[in-house]
Parts: sequence; C-alpha cells; structure tokens
Amino acid sequence: MRAEILDKFGKRVRDERLQRGLSQEELAEKAELHRTYIGMIERGEKNITLINIQKIAKALVITVDELLKGIT
Repeated sequence: MRAEILDKFGKRVRDERLQRGLSQEELAEKAELHRTYIGMIERGEKNITLINIQKIAKALVITVDELLKGIT
C-alpha cells in the first residue's frame, strides 16, 4: 500500500512541471535524474530522498518549502 503523502507529492511535482511546460524528460535532465524516476515519483511509486527533492525544486526554480507546500 502506497502512502498518501507519496501520491500528494507526486501530484505536486506533476502540477509544477506542467505549469512550466516541461516534459518529464526535460525535468529529469534539469534535475540530473532519470526520466523513469520522475515518472515513478509523479505516480507516487517512489519514496524520494531529501537530496532528490532539492534537485527537483531547483530544476523547477522553486524552493523546497514551495514544493512541499500543502503536502502534509
């Protein structure tokens, strides 16, 4: 059973990515992560590390605080 927080975080990443007009591949490249990893995060399948949260936030040009807003 997946944790609800993973689903919420994944939706948040997807929403921010789409607002910026980025594909999963483009976000992955900017964050120096693999495209399939981004997809797994967005589907709530990965329990992401703090380091990778920071990479994604930086790639989306927002703070970690902004990326986590409304998750809990």
